[in-house]
Amino acid sequence: MSRAGRREDALHAGAWWLWALGLATAASRTTNPLLLGLLVGVAGYVVAVCRTDAPWARSYGAFLKLGLAVIGIRLVFAVVLGSPIPGTHTVLTLPEIPLPHWAQGVRIGGRVTAEGLVFALYDGLKLASLLVCVGAANALANPARLLKSLPGALYEAGVAVVVAMTFAPNLVEDVQRLRAARRLRGRPDRGLRALRQVGLPVLEGALERSVALAAAMDARGYGRTADVPRAVRHTTSALTLGGLLGVCAGTYGLLADVGAGYGLPLLLAGLAAALAGLWLGGRRSVRTRYRPDRWGPREWLVSASGAAVAALTIWANDYAPAALHPPAVPLTTPMLPVWPAASILLGLLPAAVAGHRAARPEDPPAGRALPGSRSAHHDEIPHDAFPHKEAPK
Repeated sequence: MSRAGRREDALHAGAWWLWALGLATAASRTTNPLLLGLLVGVAGYVVAVCRTDAPWARSYGAFLKLGLAVIGIRLVFAVVLGSPIPGTHTVLTLPEIPLPHWAQGVRIGGRVTAEGLVFALYDGLKLASLLVCVGAANALANPARLLKSLPGALYEAGVAVVVAMTFAPNLVEDVQRLRAARRLRGRPDRGLRALRQVGLPVLEGALERSVALAAAMDARGYGRTADVPRAVRHTTSALTLGGLLGVCAGTYGLLADVGAGYGLPLLLAGLAAALAGLWLGGRRSVRTRYRPDRWGPREWLVSASGAAVAALTIWANDYAPAALHPPAVPLTTPMLPVWPAASILLGLLPAAVAGHRAARPEDPPAGRALPGSRSAHHDEIPHDAFPHKEAPK
């Protein structure tokens, strides 16, 4: 039975992003392939349980393939360009190309060791896990509803981000639809020729969608702002930029091995300044909100689960650093530490508290519209993302 993500059952988009960022933070703090695989499994299970049939929810598979491609590219670079990790177990020896004197320290070819391949594999797995966590948030969070929750000062930039986020899922959906149509007609859907014949309709659909989106934005008054004094604009810019710099520096101090003493105070001060700047910047926005999303107990539980995974993994670097970072030299078999693995399993909490309920009998089936409602083509434009703006008086 297809799942119908009704509005009253849907979770706040910001909660999904906080949960995914918590998992991504945990992935950035370890190179243990078993823990990274557990993080990917947790994200994949939550996506399988909680995602809807919306177009953006089908992009998770593309992020998985992108992660595998990143691992493959990292291994190829380690083989062709060598690795800074010394090793004694030679896997193969490639012909080395001599380079000029100004390229000292760089080599092409030569000896490939097992230690260098293992180090490259661990590094690629970390980056792939980060991509999978971002893909989980992209598949679970409604980008249009996320835009509605942004402060007024970030509305203009938020629209650009949302359009960029929805562009890739729509392309994936168009490619899948066209390939299925070619298979039904008995034509090949793989190979260079099929790619050339599929690429033109995909590009045409993207251009049509862009024109329709631009018309919807213009009809809803996108870009109109209210007049505010110049002093308020300068104060807003100073507070926002200074606050964001403070947040970045404080976050770096918390995540880095050094700087934990000043990291938290700088993060709190930057967050307060940024919030003040966003509040002042919201005075320029003249848009209204229709049915704003609520932040309830389920949102607190989902975001808290991601924060708990990140905090417990950072703490595990203090009492079990060797388990979270297995060495490549000498070659050792990675072990699964019990308590860090148990803390990662806390990320499964959204599957229990935010799983979509089955469609009610009175709900329309997924992919079909009620009589008299807008067509599916018109629904592709997130109308809630561009509320009506009144012209300034």
